[in-house]
Amino acid sequence: MGIRAKDRQIDNIELNVNDIARSKAFYGSVFGWNFVDYGPIYAEFSDGRLTGGFTTGEPVRPGGPLIILYADDLEGTQLRLEAAGATISRAVFAFPGGRRFHFIDPDGYELAVWSAS
Repeated sequence: MGIRAKDRQIDNIELNVNDIARSKAFYGSVFGWNFVDYGPIYAEFSDGRLTGGFTTGEPVRPGGPLIILYADDLEGTQLRLEAAGATISRAVFAFPGGRRFHFIDPDGYELAVWSAS
């Protein structure tokens, strides 16, 4: 039997990375995530609502599903990402309900950030 409160919701995201410390520094500095280390090849991250993990136990697989993060301050978030070394892969664009942009993290994963404003 499943956990009722989590049925059909994203429960965990796992990213294969080359350097856990680098990934923690990158996402911690831009989004303020918290981390718990579980040995040398795995660290859990939490944004206060969703958890996931960074692992070096498998090869890096850039691509995969697009993870979309929310930010009240879209421009401020883009500046923090650029300062942390991200590459903006798609400039801010409008869509029904908000605006978003895409970026590439240090391991080559493309993610997006959106805002309703």
